[in-house]
Amino acid sequence: MLQKFICDRSGNFGIISALLMVPLIGAAGLAIDLTNAMTAKATLQAAADAAALGAIAERSPGAVKAMLMTSNGSVQAGIEDAKKVFDSQISAAGYQLQSSSASVVRNDNELTAVFNYSATIPTTLMRVLGQQEITIAGQASAVFQTQTFRDFYLLLDNTPSMGVGATTADINKMVANTSDKCAFACHIVNNGKEDSASYYNLAKKLGVTIRINVVAKATAALMDTAISTRTSPNQFRMAVYTFGQKAEDTKLLEVTSLTDDLAAAKGKASLIDLMSIPYQGYNNDQQTDFDLSFKSIGEKMGSPGTGLSAASPEKILFFVSDGVGDSKKLTGCTKMLTGSRCQEPIDIKACTALKQKGYKIAVLYTTYLPLPTNSWYNSWIKPFQNEISTKMAECATSGYFFEVSPSQGISEAMNALFLKIVSSPRLTG
Repeated sequence: MLQKFICDRSGNFGIISALLMVPLIGAAGLAIDLTNAMTAKATLQAAADAAALGAIAERSPGAVKAMLMTSNGSVQAGIEDAKKVFDSQISAAGYQLQSSSASVVRNDNELTAVFNYSATIPTTLMRVLGQQEITIAGQASAVFQTQTFRDFYLLLDNTPSMGVGATTADINKMVANTSDKCAFACHIVNNGKEDSASYYNLAKKLGVTIRINVVAKATAALMDTAISTRTSPNQFRMAVYTFGQKAEDTKLLEVTSLTDDLAAAKGKASLIDLMSIPYQGYNNDQQTDFDLSFKSIGEKMGSPGTGLSAASPEKILFFVSDGVGDSKKLTGCTKMLTGSRCQEPIDIKACTALKQKGYKIAVLYTTYLPLPTNSWYNSWIKPFQNEISTKMAECATSGYFFEVSPSQGISEAMNALFLKIVSSPRLTG
């Protein structure tokens, strides 16, 4: 009987299937549970990254600065912030934390945050193999160089197009009060005197604010922001340039040379004015040469440094413009020429050349407002209106671009861009 039973082959499939069921279920469970674990790991790591950054992020203009007033060592306020951020990030996830810990340490001009976590994820089908849970762990770290030294070179577009009304209401007021429905407060100066045909004085009489006035005011206010943000008197230095005082001599005009006396720079910046022209149509209106201006300011900025000391500051070009070039450009114009006149959105080759040398470029694009009553605008600018913002963003170093319409507040936008540059911690692992 025993021999017959052993030799009997009927029912083999069922027996083999039963024997293989456990490892098959275990293998399927392994795939499912590992996928769940990887998802949990990504969620927890993202929360840890946020916690490390949150521990040292700029929550208000004085937050990190207040940390710097403490001595070297552990910063308890940052540790508490890290834990709050992490807990809020995972509160709805339902993971069983085994442990979490944060450290925030100041070491001279650096704040370093490290966040560690460990959690268990219950398994599903892997339980048939005796595996009840999977443990995942990780770490995130971030560093904030609290006293990075930076030189800012402000290049402000003051060419005739920046004489447009600062807001739609200002534009409409100019159009309604000029015989040719002109939205620009053209600044015509002939033999040292304001010409009677100039709309510059008309704008003042009407109480119209033009865009360059807003930029000048914003630049002056930026000096106050830099003063209140810096942690040592020489942490930030500023130089301010425009495209020139008059169209007859278009070249960089130095409003103030590089200085850490930001109060004095503020006074000079507040006096920035619109470039003058000797008469309408002078030099075929070719006064906005971005290529030349970028090349010229690059020659003044010196070698870019690491930012770790006053002797090796980072070099940042802070460019404010409506983004439309208008210059003599016989070759390389990206749009249709009128003779040798090139009207185009900014050619980013000039920006790229500076970035390749190690400079950072911050761009504040003051939105070029449509001028539907202006035939010149309709013929030459309107066709590429939707490209201007894109090109200005491409000019900027990644993360250093800001677009603002006049009604949104140029001063607020300039301050926001500056604070973004000086107050951004970075993940290190």
